[in-house]
Amino acid sequence: MKEKIHPQYFPQAKVVCSCGNTFTTGSTKKEIHVELCSKCHPFYTGAYRMVDTAGRVERFKRRYEKKTEKQN
Repeated sequence: MKEKIHPQYFPQAKVVCSCGNTFTTGSTKKEIHVELCSKCHPFYTGAYRMVDTAGRVERFKRRYEKKTEKQN
């Protein structure tokens, strides 16, 4: 392998989820922040939960309401 072209690898990188769950994995970043993990993702938990990142669901609803008002 060529020298000095690969990023530094951290074998004990810490992953922090927005639900509070933490675990370690290997990564090129020392600490990773995620919104969903296997403890809180609806697919793995079986519980329905609206996953709203940065207000996207509300923005979609507002746009959809405007569109239906124009049609009526």
